[in-house]
Amino acid sequence: MGLILETKRLRLRELEADRDAQFVCELLNTPKFIKYIGDRGVRSTDDARDFIADRYAASYRDHGYGLYAVETLDCTKVGICGFVKRDYFDHPDIGFAFLPEHEGRGYGKESAAAVMHFGREKLGFTKVLGITSLDNETSAGLLVKNGFQDDGIIEPQGEKLRMFSYTFDQ
Repeated sequence: MGLILETKRLRLRELEADRDAQFVCELLNTPKFIKYIGDRGVRSTDDARDFIADRYAASYRDHGYGLYAVETLDCTKVGICGFVKRDYFDHPDIGFAFLPEHEGRGYGKESAAAVMHFGREKLGFTKVLGITSLDNETSAGLLVKNGFQDDGIIEPQGEKLRMFSYTFDQ
């Protein structure tokens, strides 16, 4: 599928093992990613290639969506944004992460709003979830700015998390 969508400042496209391995390795090893999302054990570009194939490409194939590379119109890779399908939820959840040097520029809000529109219009979603760690105020704020409601604390697999949801108007 390649290119998923374009906004005024950004392009979102499927992640590709050879093209994006170095970027994914860097992103997954940032302190905030490890703290708020988790250590994925990706330590090299070879690990990242495998991770892209096993996780991101598999999601595109199995679910028709996933997490996408977010890049500026000049092709600078700034982060990822898209949807995750978890076995223990009935609806997809939105996910996003950005390299530290690109935070605070509105890319999160812009890409999240764009993928939400894509989710409704192209994927037919009626509801999208958002999940954050209890102390991740930045991500919680981004979800609220994009119209999500705070549904409180959940423990889907023994870990306390904040749950947010967005139900599209019918």
